Amino acid sequence: MPGVSVVLLINQGNCVSDELYDDHILDHFESPYHKGHLTCPTCTHSDRNPICGDQVTIEIDVGENRCVREAWFDGKGCAISQAAASILCEAIEGKSLDELREFQAKDMLDLLKVRLTASRQKCGLLGFKVLKAMLYTMEGA
Repeated sequence: MPGVSVVLLINQGNCVSDELYDDHILDHFESPYHKGHLTCPTCTHSDRNPICGDQVTIEIDVGENRCVREAWFDGKGCAISQAAASILCEAIEGKSLDELREFQAKDMLDLLKVRLTASRQKCGLLGFKVLKAMLYTMEGA
C-alpha cells in the first residue's frame, strides 16, 4: 500500500524493549564483550553489509572437546551490529559446535532483547551470518 510502512516485529516474551537503543544494546556497544583479537584463533571469518558498510569479524578458539573456549569480534558499524556481535560472542562461549549449528536467526534476535524492523534485522544478524559461514567452512576441516 502506498505510504504505509511495514515493520516486522519479533515477539520475544516479556523482556522485549520497543526502544531500538535500549540499555542492553548500549551496554554492549559502549563496553563490548571480547572486542579485539585472539592470539591464536581456531577459525576466523569476516563479512560486511554492502548496503550500510557494517563489518564484523569473529574469531573463535575451539577446544579438543569441540566447544568454544573463547570468542572475540572486531568490526565497525552501527550500534546494533557491533552490540549484536558482542552479545553473540558472550553467548557462544562454552557451546559445542553442534549446538552452534542448531542456533537459528530467531535465537540471535531473541538475545538482542529489542524489536527490530526488517532493515535493522540485517544489522542485528550480521554476526550470526559470520558465525554460520564460519561453521560451514569448519565442516570440511
